[in-house]
Amino acid sequence: MSLRYEQFTAGESGSIVLLHSLAMDASIWREFAELLPAAATVLAPDLPGHGAAPEGDPSSVESMADGVAAWMTSIGTGPVTLIGMSLGGSVAQALTIRHPDLVGRLGLVDTTAWYGPDAQAAWAARASQARDKGLDSLAGFQLDRWFTDEFRQRRPEQGEALLDIFRRNRLDNYVASCTALGAMDLRDGLGKIAVPTAVVVGELDAATPPTHAQALAEAISGAQLTALPACKHLTALDRPADVIAALAPILDQET
Repeated sequence: MSLRYEQFTAGESGSIVLLHSLAMDASIWREFAELLPAAATVLAPDLPGHGAAPEGDPSSVESMADGVAAWMTSIGTGPVTLIGMSLGGSVAQALTIRHPDLVGRLGLVDTTAWYGPDAQAAWAARASQARDKGLDSLAGFQLDRWFTDEFRQRRPEQGEALLDIFRRNRLDNYVASCTALGAMDLRDGLGKIAVPTAVVVGELDAATPPTHAQALAEAISGAQLTALPACKHLTALDRPADVIAALAPILDQET
């Protein structure tokens, strides 16, 4: 599998792979990656169906996970510390369940295994709006879900940069990814995850609320849960240092 990816550091103490959120790309991790242990090799691919030159199949979370697994195998990463945010966290769960030999430690940030009984209808409505009115019609909705008003006022340039990435998505791929999230249910596989796992969530996250993070932490043996106050959905971009501190249990090997 050929996925476009960014390599932020080239260390000799294992690899960290970062998986981005819906309709984003690998570039969103730059600030976060700068704060990770310098001894590690830090890589971030564009998820299947995402980025400026999209490759792969975004029709299900499992197909995205298989695409990332094939990319990891092709570049010879070996077992990695896998950190995913939002959609990337769901893909990370599926990848760890389906390809356990590729993952040594797992970080799940602002994510879920299942959006709930009304998920298909909700995600279908979002896909329909994108089809009928264009991706830009969702811009204000996205910013409000991603960040608090305080963050948006303090760093307006970051919100605009993310919206630029969002608007560049191929519409068919965005619709397919929304459909994939609506259909996703990884709950039965969570008990198979047997690697050290840290779960992080913003206390104000309405997209994947703290109850979803609690469900992950309870279903994955030994998982540690951290809720960050005054944060919404993209905590790794809002408070990268605090998220990395919360991920310390899975980053110890890379320090």
